[in-house]
Amino acid sequence: MGRVTERRKVLRIRDGAVSARPDTLVAEEPLEIRLNGKPLAITMRTPGDDFALAAGFLVSEGVLATADDLQNIVYCAGATVDGSNTYNVVDVRTTPGVELPDFTLERNVYTSSSCGLCGKASLDAVRTTARWPIADTPPVRVEPQLLASLPDRLRASQQVFDRTGGLHAAALFSEDGELLDIREDVGRHNAVDKLVGRALQNGRLPLSRAILLVSGRASFELAQKAVMAGIPLLAAVSAPSSLAVDLAAETGLTLVGFLRGPNMNVYAGEDRIALRAAAAQG
Repeated sequence: MGRVTERRKVLRIRDGAVSARPDTLVAEEPLEIRLNGKPLAITMRTPGDDFALAAGFLVSEGVLATADDLQNIVYCAGATVDGSNTYNVVDVRTTPGVELPDFTLERNVYTSSSCGLCGKASLDAVRTTARWPIADTPPVRVEPQLLASLPDRLRASQQVFDRTGGLHAAALFSEDGELLDIREDVGRHNAVDKLVGRALQNGRLPLSRAILLVSGRASFELAQKAVMAGIPLLAAVSAPSSLAVDLAAETGLTLVGFLRGPNMNVYAGEDRIALRAAAAQG
């Protein structure tokens, strides 16, 4: 629990000079998520914020929508043969009466971008499962200049990345650019789950006035997680996938990619980007 980094011996070669020294690496361990005592999923993650990760994952699964849906989350003692607690297995208990979706097919359809099922089925699954449809009224309006400032602020807040160089990050900003929360993980989808899970635990869902920024690309899975949390704007420093763009157009999500300095591409939901000033300058 809390094993964010580990030390390993490394052989360094710099300009022909060879030296041995310890290096700080980001920790990566499996986390098994159980739902009411039954195994549900395993994800590779950076230990820390495990309860938030599990809660956020179940928001994206359509299981949890409010803090009232969640009874408790515990680490499972006796998770190994010898009975020790590895802190790599959590059990999420839902409040009695919370209806659980059918995970046999639906879960595989809309949580895996490599499941091999058609894009139409994936889009339909998210649309029919979303508990928080995007409903920012009045609509969030963001200046391009504000968006352009966010990646540098995200990078400046990545404390573990500075020590390891091996972590993705996700952050929530207000529509005015205030940093609300940031999480790091070896998987950017886990970082987003940690953000959403913390929001659920703090009674802040839906995130209808928030901007989600992720390092790297915007996959279908990340767009799905934004939609399930009611987030109206997702921005990424790299490219989106075609299915992520389709999902954004289908659900009303604003999707921004290649957010680098003053440059960006708006793939869907351009009505939330205050383009008048930008057009006048162009």
